[in-house]
Amino acid sequence: MTDNHSHKPKPDDRSDNVEKLQNMVQDTIQNIEKSHETMRFTDGEEKQAIETKNKRREEAIDAMRNEIKDEYNALD
Repeated sequence: MTDNHSHKPKPDDRSDNVEKLQNMVQDTIQNIEKSHETMRFTDGEEKQAIETKNKRREEAIDAMRNEIKDEYNALD
């Protein structure tokens, strides 16, 4: 069966990207804070795994903050 409706891509709406990225940064920071609480009750490999994951989270936050700057500048 052939679809006779033409599919048009949605326009690139970047107006809320900064807000979405800021929310993602906040969520990631909260995850780091929660993991610090969890680490109080763990040791060994599990603690190391959490520390490794938090390092990746911190790198992701840096990348998101750079993207926020880029998106903000693109709005001008």
